[in-house]
Amino acid sequence: MTTKPSAPTAPGTPETVDCHVVTHVHWDREWYRPFEAFRARLVELAEHVCTELDEGRMSAFHLDGQTIVLSDVAALRPDLADRLRAHAEAGRLTLGPWHVLADNQLVSGENLVRNLLTARRWAPGKGALATVGYSPDAFGHPADLPRLLNGFGMDTALVWRGAPDGVARFRWRSPDGSEVFAVNQGYHAAEVLWGTGDENDSTAPGRLAAFLDGERNRLSQGPWLLMNGGDHLAPSDPARRIAALDTVARAEGAHLHQSTLEEFFTAARTAADSDELPLVQGELRHPAGHLTFILPGTLSARTYLKQANTSAQNLLERWAEPLAALHAPHDATLAADLRHAWELLLRNAPHDSVCGCSVDEVHRENAVRYERVEQLGELVVQRALLRAGYDVRLYGDRPHDEAHLVVVNPHADTAEGIVEADVLTAPGRYPAELVGADGASIPFETEPLGEEMAFEADIDLLPDSRPSLRHRLRFRAPSSDGFGATVLRVLLANMPLPDAGLSDADTDALHTLDGGTLVAAPDASLTWIGPDGTRRHGYGLLTDGGDRGDTYNYDPPADDRVMRPTISDVRVRKSPVRQVMEIDAVLDLPVGLTAGRERRAIRTREVPVSIEVSLWNGDPLLRWRIEMDNTVTDHRLRLHAPAQGGNGTWTGDGHWSLIERPVAPDLGPLPQEAGYEAVCGSAPVQSLGATGHGTGRTALFAPGLPEMRALGAGETATDADQEIVVTLMRSVGWLSRFDLRSRTTGAGPALPTPEAQCPGRQTFHLAIAVGAPIADDRDLARLAAAYRTPPRAWQLRPDTSPAEYHSPIRAQGALLSTLKPAENGNGLILRLSNPGAKNCHARIAAAPGTLLIPSRLDEEATGEPAIRAANQAGAWAMGPHATLTLRVIEPAV
Repeated sequence: MTTKPSAPTAPGTPETVDCHVVTHVHWDREWYRPFEAFRARLVELAEHVCTELDEGRMSAFHLDGQTIVLSDVAALRPDLADRLRAHAEAGRLTLGPWHVLADNQLVSGENLVRNLLTARRWAPGKGALATVGYSPDAFGHPADLPRLLNGFGMDTALVWRGAPDGVARFRWRSPDGSEVFAVNQGYHAAEVLWGTGDENDSTAPGRLAAFLDGERNRLSQGPWLLMNGGDHLAPSDPARRIAALDTVARAEGAHLHQSTLEEFFTAARTAADSDELPLVQGELRHPAGHLTFILPGTLSARTYLKQANTSAQNLLERWAEPLAALHAPHDATLAADLRHAWELLLRNAPHDSVCGCSVDEVHRENAVRYERVEQLGELVVQRALLRAGYDVRLYGDRPHDEAHLVVVNPHADTAEGIVEADVLTAPGRYPAELVGADGASIPFETEPLGEEMAFEADIDLLPDSRPSLRHRLRFRAPSSDGFGATVLRVLLANMPLPDAGLSDADTDALHTLDGGTLVAAPDASLTWIGPDGTRRHGYGLLTDGGDRGDTYNYDPPADDRVMRPTISDVRVRKSPVRQVMEIDAVLDLPVGLTAGRERRAIRTREVPVSIEVSLWNGDPLLRWRIEMDNTVTDHRLRLHAPAQGGNGTWTGDGHWSLIERPVAPDLGPLPQEAGYEAVCGSAPVQSLGATGHGTGRTALFAPGLPEMRALGAGETATDADQEIVVTLMRSVGWLSRFDLRSRTTGAGPALPTPEAQCPGRQTFHLAIAVGAPIADDRDLARLAAAYRTPPRAWQLRPDTSPAEYHSPIRAQGALLSTLKPAENGNGLILRLSNPGAKNCHARIAAAPGTLLIPSRLDEEATGEPAIRAANQAGAWAMGPHATLTLRVIEPAV
C-alpha cells in the first residue's frame, strides 16, 4: 500500500505528519454497571463537555456514535440536552450516525436499518449527524456493513476489532459489491494525553512517542488519528494538553491538532492512493492482534437473550410492520406504537446488552424490554388485523357449532406452511373437521388443553369472562398469495375426533421422504438408514464439554471430559399430519469446575433432557425441540449434524448474503504472550449453517442460536466428513477473568455473573435438512425463511366470518426483507434480497397505477427510473447477493 504525504497544517519539516486529535467518549449505556448508574454519570459527562465547548477548551467533541445519549440526558436534564443540541447544530459536537452502537453481527439487517433511520429522527438538525460509518468497538463486523452504509449515503467506515491486523487503511467490499474506505483504528488511546500538562505527569512524553511510533510503523506517511478518550471518560482541555506536548510531537515528526472525524477522513482519503489500497472482502473477523479481541464467546453467552431478540425482531419485521403497512398505513397511533417498539428493541442491541456480557442486573432489564416489545408488537398485529376486518378478540359466547380461523401468509410470494393455533370452544365441544376456503377438508392434529375462564376486554369491549375449552390445532396451511389471508372453518362436535391427536405408532422409527428411516441411537442422536441399508449416524447429537471461560470467551478446561446423553425411553407417535419421536435422555454432567478452576469436577449430577423430533407429512425438515433444567455450571452444550462430501467450507447466512467460510479448528493454538486471543472456529449466523455437498449436504436452521461452526476430519463427534455444529448454551459465572488460556488478559472487570450460568429451564428449537431440498443455495435460503417465519392463524371473534384478503403488492423470485410504512408517510417500502451467488429476477405484482420507485436503504430515491404498474409490474434483475428497495405508492382511490 502506498499513500501520498499530507501537507502539514503548521510550520515544520517536510516530513512532518498530521496527527488529528479527535476528543471523544465511548459510552456503554449498560455494562459493568446497570443503566441508571451509567446514565447518572452520562449527565455529569454531558455537563462537563458542554462547559468545555462553551469555554473553548475543546474545539470539537464526538459524543460517541449514537443519538440515544440525547434521549438519556433529556430524561433527567432537558436543559442540558438542549445545550448538546445547540453545540451539534453549531458543528462543535457530533453524534451518530447510529441511534445506538449495536452489535452489528447479532441483530438483523433490518434492525440496523431501523437503527440508522431512528438516528435521523433524533438528529438535532440537518448536518448534525456524523457522516462516518463509526463502529470501532463492535466485536467484529458483518460482510454486509458496507452495503448498509452506502444505503445511507456513507462511503467511509471507522473499524477496529476484526479488521486485518496491521492494515491501517483498506477498501472494504460487501458481497454485493458495495464498498467503503475503511480506517482501522483502535480507539483505546485515552492514556496518551490523559494527565498531560499536570504537574506530576512525567510519563506523557513517553506515551505520546510510543503512540506515534506505532502509527508510523502502520502508515509512515499518515495522516494519523489519535482518538483522545475512552470508555466512560471525560477528557479535559485537549488544547492545553496538545500544547504541552508540541515539542515532543515535533521531535517525533508529527503535528498534533484538534480535529473531527470528518476532517480526518477527508485528509486520509486525499492522501491515500485508492488504486493501491488493499481490498478486503466480506466480514471482518480476522485473527486478533494485541488487545484487539473479537470475543467470540459472546455469540453464545446467555443464549436466552439471543432467542428473545430474534423473536422480537421477527414479530416487528415480518408481522407488525407488514400488516400495519397493508391495512393501516396512515394510522398515527399504530405508527407511534411501532416506533416505540423499535426504540425498546434498539436499546437491547448494543454489544454489552444482546451479547450477554454485562452484570446480571443489566440482562434482567433486557429481558423485560424484550417482553415489552412483544406486547407492543402483538397489539399492532391485532389492531392491523382489525382494520382489515379480522377481529381476533375472542369476545362473547364461545362457538358451539363452528369456529373460524384466519391464516396469514407473511411472505411476499405464494406460500404454505405449518401452523399451530389455539381454538376456544364452548365446553363439551371439540374440533371435528377443518375446512378450507375451497370446501376441502384439511388434515389436522388436535390437542385438548383443558377448560378455563377465558377473559377479554378492550377500550370498546366491557370486561368479559366465559367458560371455554381450549384446543391446540396443528395443520399445514393451504397455499395462499403473498401477504394474503385465508379463512378456514373449524366444525365442532360433542365428542373428540378419534385419531386426531397424537397416538402411539406401531414402529420405533420415523419414515422419511426419501424412503429411509430414522431410529434413535443410545446417545439420543438419530441414525438414518437408507433403502439400501446405508447408515448415517449422529443427527442431533448432543455433546457437553467444560467451559472455564467468561461471558467473552470459551475456555476449555484441562483434560476436558465431553459427555453425551444416555437414552432412558423412546416413543414414536403419529397423528394425521406428522410423526413424532419422543426421547427421554439423561446427561450425567460434572457439577462444575474443581476448586482451582482447572478441570471439570469429579462429582456429577444427572440432568434429564427431553427431546422431541417431528417429521411433518411432505416436509423435508426434521424439527427438534429440546428441553432441560440446567442444574450444573461451567459447561457448553452443543448439537451436531453430520454431512458428507465436504470441501473444507461451510455456509452461513448474514444479513442479506450467504457467506462461505473455511472449516477451522474448534479452537486454535492457545496464545503464549499476554494480551492475545486464540482463534475460534465459530462465526455468527442469522439463522442457518450448512456444509457438505450434493445429497450429503446438511443444513441446521436455528434462529436465535447464532454461534455455529463446521468441524472437519479429526474433530467431528460422528463418523461424518464434516459436521455443522450449533452452540445451544454456554454456562459461565464471570463477566471477565484474567486467568484464561484462550485470552491472556481480561476483557472487562472480573465481576461474578451467576445468572450467566443460565440456570433453570432451557428450551431450544431447531431443524435439520439433508440433501436435495437444500442442494441449491436459493432453496436453502427459502427453506430457512419459511422455517423462521411460518404462517400464523388466529381464531376470529364469534359471529364474524370475513372474506379472504388478496394483497395489492406481491413479489416472486427473491426473498422478502421488509414491507413497512415509509418513514415520511408517502407509500410503503418493499425490500427484497437475493442472498445467493447467482443472478435472479424479482417479479413484482401490484395494482394497476401503482408507482414503484427504486430507493436506497434510507428510503431516498436512487434516481433510477420508476415504473408505473399495469397489470403486472414486470421484473427487476438482481445480481448476486443484491438487495432491491422500492417505494410503493398506490393510486389514489
